[in-house]
Amino acid sequence: MRRTFIASVLLSPLFVSAAALATPPATDASTFTPTRPLSTGVTQAHVLYAPNVTIPASAIVPNLTEFVLHMKVGENGKTKDVEIIKSAYPELDGSVADAVRRFRFRPATLDNQPVATEMTLNLLVQR
Repeated sequence: MRRTFIASVLLSPLFVSAAALATPPATDASTFTPTRPLSTGVTQAHVLYAPNVTIPASAIVPNLTEFVLHMKVGENGKTKDVEIIKSAYPELDGSVADAVRRFRFRPATLDNQPVATEMTLNLLVQR
């Protein structure tokens, strides 16, 4: 009995691999996905030009104020759809948004081609 058990344990991997070879691989032409070339990666947009924010003389703000903005940077590096998410001084929102609309970026790239992208920008305004 012991010999039969040992023989079956030693031969079982052969039967499993033979069964796997006998079964044809399951392929379905409708689920075939064509291959794509590998991406060279995505690079983020970078600020090339950032004009000064004009702070009205009547505004009473500390020397350093933080704003958080969400915007789109187009393929040409220009900003659009500027939205202020966080502001400590709402009286400066218009000035900050106008300044950010004049920012110029090196656009994000995908496979070395410029692409439009959305980004969140933390902006520190110093008096």
